Amino acid sequence: MLIRALIVLLIVLNVGAAAWWLTRPAVVPPPPPPLPAGVARLQLVDELPAATTGPSAVDARATPEIPAACFSLGPFTSQAAATLAQDVVKGQLLRAHLREVPGLSASGYQVVMPPAPSLEEAQAIAGRIGAAGFNDFLVVRQGEQANGIALGRYRSREAAERRLSQLQAAGFTAQMQPVGRAGPSLWWLDAGVAEGVDPVVLARAASSGTPQSLECTALR
Repeated sequence: MLIRALIVLLIVLNVGAAAWWLTRPAVVPPPPPPLPAGVARLQLVDELPAATTGPSAVDARATPEIPAACFSLGPFTSQAAATLAQDVVKGQLLRAHLREVPGLSASGYQVVMPPAPSLEEAQAIAGRIGAAGFNDFLVVRQGEQANGIALGRYRSREAAERRLSQLQAAGFTAQMQPVGRAGPSLWWLDAGVAEGVDPVVLARAASSGTPQSLECTALR
């Protein structure tokens, strides 16, 4: 009898404990301590507003506008002039790039002796040049270089410099001159504009010649 009574008592106690566990009030955690003034509370990613991580955040990033037309303005005779033209029209350009085109290089080089006071003196110098073992020279008898001595014309600068060094080493005051003058560099303003912008109007504002068509890939 005693054992049976103990078993019944244990059953009743277990049932009571289970009922209390199921019906107990939820435990409310204490509130976090207040943060100092000016310190923001950390937020988890899940707590951030949907607009921050959603597609709208990607759409907000600016993307460069693709030009509808590209062309070159110029030519300008100096970089300063090209820069000034760019400043005048830059408010209407989507893309812009200054481009230098070097002038034509010399077609060759000649080695000469400067003109002597008289033809007789020029012939005397030519005699000394021949006596020093040099050939391929000619006394100039007319033109701006009259009474000078031509000592050879060369395609490359290196060949002309070798000839000049040999003559100077022998005591002759020879000079090297380019054949044909190298022109100055020209500058162009390569530009891309949105649809509706008239290149001819921009050319007039920039004091440029007729706009030259340009592939927009050159402005990447």
